Formats: sequence, structure tokens, C-alpha cells
Amino acid sequence: MTRRTLILAKAVLWALFLAPLLRLACKGLGSGLGANPIEFVTLSTGTWALVFLLASLAVTPLRRLTRQPGLARFRRLVGLFAFFYGSLHFLTYLWLDKFFDFGEMFRDITRRPFITAGFTAYVLLIPLAATSTSGSIRRLGGRNWQRLHRVVYLSAIASVIHFWWKVKADTREPAIYAAILAALLGYRLLVWIKARTGCPTSQSAD
Repeated sequence: MTRRTLILAKAVLWALFLAPLLRLACKGLGSGLGANPIEFVTLSTGTWALVFLLASLAVTPLRRLTRQPGLARFRRLVGLFAFFYGSLHFLTYLWLDKFFDFGEMFRDITRRPFITAGFTAYVLLIPLAATSTSGSIRRLGGRNWQRLHRVVYLSAIASVIHFWWKVKADTREPAIYAAILAALLGYRLLVWIKARTGCPTSQSAD
């Protein structure tokens, strides 16, 4: 992939990844957020954070199954957009729902399990976003950086649990995300087992 093609591809991805936010803004300007706009914004940003988080985990299996190693160049961007939408989700909750009442927020975290799971998922993403640069990889060392960024698995699990516990009754949508996550983690587990048992494979479970 040439540098020009890479830049063009990233520009297209930026436009696509910002589209949900633009759509949300347009709905807000046009009074299209429904009877409970705070709930609508919170659900939308949270859902997109989960979508991008799972998409970032899908890059490694996809690039290996399709034999397109160049896809790895986009994983960082996808992961950062997961953090971006997660930050919007958290800010919506903190600002529009709790009005920056940190005491009330921490009571929620300690008393409401789905809030605990969601907050855990977001906090786990912070060091990953902070160390997403090439300089961080050099400072930490490739192996240590990989170990740190495997925390994304825990964040993804906590995100799915957060969504599942939030909806309570109709769990069809979070069940879909749970199945996707199970498949992505199952792929990595299979690669790891093959490596441990000495089965011939060129893949690793990073």
C-alpha cells in the first residue's frame, strides 16, 4: 500500500467513523432525539463505542484470514474511535445525567452493577488510548506494550456486560454483541492453543 493510498484510506475511514456523530448532531438540531434525548444520546454513543471496540478486535482475525497484513495499519484508528465514542458516552452520563455531581456518580458506580461494568470498561481503555502512539511502543517495548493492550479483552467483556445489564428485559441486541465477542476471543484462544500444543500455524493470538 502506497503512502498516498494509505492517507486516502484513512481519510475515508475518518469520514465514515465520524458519520454517527454527525447523524446524532443532525437529529439533535432537528428535534429527532425522541421523548428522552439524553437516553437517546447515551445509548447511541455507548453502542458505537462497543461497535468500534469489537471492530478493533476484529482487525487481527480479518487480516490473517484474508491474508491482508496491511489492515493492521487501521487497528489503532479504530481503537481510538472506540475510546472517542466511549468518552462521549461517559461525558453524556456525567454532564447531562449527573450534572457533574461526582458524589452521585460514585454512588451509582458502587450501587448499580451495570454502571460499575461500564465505568470499568471505560477506565480500562484510558491507558490503551494514552499508549497508542509509536513512541509509547518504543518506550514500553513491544512485548510489554502487547501485554498492556491485551487489557482490551477485559474492556470488551465489561462493555458487553454493561449493555446486557442495562437493557435488562430485551437482551437480543446485547446477545448479538456477546456472540461476536465470543467468536473474536474464541479465535484468539484457538490460535493460542495451537501455539501451545505445537500445531503448525503462522498465527499468534495478539
